[in-house]
Amino acid sequence: MSVLRSGSPHRPARSLASVAGVLLAVLSLLLGLPGTAGAAATRYAPEPSHPGQDWAGSQIARHEGPAAGLAPPASSLAASVEGVDVSSHNGNVAWSTLWNSGVRFAYVKATESTSYTNPYFAQQYNGSYNAGMIRGAYHFATPNTSSGAAQATYFVNHGGGWSKDGRTLPGALDMEYNPYGATCYGLSAAGLVNWMKDWFATYKARTGRDAVIYTSTSWWKQCTGNSAAFGSVNPLWIPRYGSSAGELPAGWGFHTIWQYTSSGPTVGDHNRFNGALDRLRALANG
Repeated sequence: MSVLRSGSPHRPARSLASVAGVLLAVLSLLLGLPGTAGAAATRYAPEPSHPGQDWAGSQIARHEGPAAGLAPPASSLAASVEGVDVSSHNGNVAWSTLWNSGVRFAYVKATESTSYTNPYFAQQYNGSYNAGMIRGAYHFATPNTSSGAAQATYFVNHGGGWSKDGRTLPGALDMEYNPYGATCYGLSAAGLVNWMKDWFATYKARTGRDAVIYTSTSWWKQCTGNSAAFGSVNPLWIPRYGSSAGELPAGWGFHTIWQYTSSGPTVGDHNRFNGALDRLRALANG
């Protein structure tokens, strides 16, 4: 039997210290690998720095050409409803003026990421309703700042909810060019599709409704690989500034709302609902 002599090194203690050092080194390496806790802590980009400058279509003209300001041909107006979309850059909106001009529905930006709420939301959302319009709220997505579930939850908690009152449209998710950097937010096509699935699933769980999606065909092709994953469920709100809605993204056989100009009267962004007023009410009722 070995005997530990006085003054001899305590080998077991030194062995434990060596093992602990190795474990610490391994842990440091692991924390630097993708998919680990260290990576998760730095996964997301900073919160948006100018959310008041981001609205439905703010990046479309910049990337796809300026708004043409063209009204749809008269022949396309028979079974459609005029609408607008607004955000904080519009300030207090003259809703009675818009109502008198024939506008019957509105989408209002409520939120962006998980840090911004539109300071004019109450005037715009309630004002359009009080003028007699059917209205809904939308969320400007920044998929690189937080998860789809987190942003959907924030949206519902800050104006994006839904009620079956016949005057409230389902919420809309605005997916367009990144105002802060990489066009597709630094995510792969599969990553963006999964992010949206997370957002839509969370929104439906909270409200019972399938949300509308706002996106352009060009961005959709570039950033999702022209995914057909949403066309059978989520109504399409498409921006195209010209005389027709043009080519649609994969999965959709028709559009529900067409943002046809960003230079229309009173607020700029004008839309057409693809159907008569009773169909718009049906969309609101779910």
